[in-house]
Amino acid sequence: MKYSIEGEPMPVVICDVEAGEKLSCESGAMAWMSPNMKMETSGGGLGKVLGRAFSGETLFLNNYTAEGGPGLIAFSTNVPGSIRAFEINPGREIVAQKNAFLACEAGVDLSVFFQKKVGSGFFGGEGFIMQKLSGQGMAFLEFDGYVKEYDLQAGESMIIDTGYLAAMDATCSIDIRTVPGIKNALLGGEGIFNTVISGPGHIWLQSMPVPQLAGVIAKFIPSKN
Repeated sequence: MKYSIEGEPMPVVICDVEAGEKLSCESGAMAWMSPNMKMETSGGGLGKVLGRAFSGETLFLNNYTAEGGPGLIAFSTNVPGSIRAFEINPGREIVAQKNAFLACEAGVDLSVFFQKKVGSGFFGGEGFIMQKLSGQGMAFLEFDGYVKEYDLQAGESMIIDTGYLAAMDATCSIDIRTVPGIKNALLGGEGIFNTVISGPGHIWLQSMPVPQLAGVIAKFIPSKN
């Protein structure tokens, strides 16, 4: 498979696939395709269906296979942002935010990633239930707004406002830290908890999480009386 990512801030990933190659995507992600791409919807078993429901994805995946020769298929984002490509393999697993998954090759497995610490679950927002991509193949994730990347060494950490973590290597760990000081927590406007990511591993941060964007837009929408 060959691919190109074009058109930010509303990007698409355009994939040129060989005969018999299959790509899977979330419902509604396909933008355009050649006539020989055959679609089949599948759930992959009850466990995977429930896992996608927990992680914020659609319950079923659409599988597209090139029949009778090479094919073309494009997948687009839902909001302004970025599409990033990840080569998944047993030594490179990725943990991503809810709704980040866009499409992948057939060898990539999607599963739910639960935080081991209970505190992270109840107070971490996006840090509780995320998606884990494992297996073998190329995967495409969509992030919100501009994406900034950092490499964290062992012992290094980054404090992140909840929702701004887009993805991380599975070697990283997540914890939750309380904002120090009651006045800071209640009046600072940044919430009570922050997400702490510790290395070693690579992290991807996004500048415009959809919940924050929705909150800003909501202020300008007249309420109905």
